[in-house]
Amino acid sequence: MNQRQFDKVRGDDGFIAALDQSGGSTPKALRQYGIPETEYSGDDEMFDRVHQMRTRIITSPAFGGNRILGAILFENTMDREIDGTPTAQYLWQEKQIVPFLKVDKGLAAQENGVQLMKPIPELDALLDRAVNHGVFGTKMRSLITLAQDEGIRAVVDQQFEIAKRILAKGLIPIIEPEIDINSPEKAQAEVILKAHLLAHLDALTPGQNVMLKLTLPELNDFYKECIEHPNIVRVVALSGGYSRAQANERLAKNTGMIASFSRALTEGLSAQQSSDTFNAMLDASIQSIFDASKIQP
Repeated sequence: MNQRQFDKVRGDDGFIAALDQSGGSTPKALRQYGIPETEYSGDDEMFDRVHQMRTRIITSPAFGGNRILGAILFENTMDREIDGTPTAQYLWQEKQIVPFLKVDKGLAAQENGVQLMKPIPELDALLDRAVNHGVFGTKMRSLITLAQDEGIRAVVDQQFEIAKRILAKGLIPIIEPEIDINSPEKAQAEVILKAHLLAHLDALTPGQNVMLKLTLPELNDFYKECIEHPNIVRVVALSGGYSRAQANERLAKNTGMIASFSRALTEGLSAQQSSDTFNAMLDASIQSIFDASKIQP
């Protein structure tokens, strides 16, 4: 593990940029960026376009390690280059931004009010490649829709089981049991989720350090016990469909929680914008998220 990267992620002001839209979510991300599906054909062209978008974001003068702690990449992005340098290495060497990798393969069908992760059959090989690319940590997402204890327990069990395999490779896992912001049982689901998270955190040994990526809670500072847990590197928040303004407002009320926004980060950016307009809008977005993520005294 890179100790400089660990210290940065654990202790500095800033947030995690989520640039990890994968196969299913990529067309929507491109549409929001002003590139309709009529402008590309097939997965190869689609991923070429999204890499161009990510390259424009990452190489922007607004995108730097002074406000951004880390960036989560999709596997396809990790395997590509920016200005002749592998993406993960570029992030750290040129921007001082810590690279993370999305490792899950999407969601299984809903059962017991949740969607577990699909199997990850080549996980060990993927993790070895990530280590070779200089990746610091990983991210994997499940989805909770209803406040059903059996389903939420299964989500957390699966997340921590895989997290231990990731830890064994020397990587820091970001565990993401997202709760749907539109769930009619969101607050109740948060209560159940926190109990299971704390039980698993308490079962970790010293040095088994993990991160959590959680939906912004209904009660301010609801995840305080998680944030203060000795095995937690950082607790980050997903935007989950909230607008940037809504997500920032909620985040600022949760002491010690920082952002890991995707759609809320890129909101308003367009392929048709001039460099000056694009960079100014990205700068304003980053500053607003940075401000909302600051660790309150």
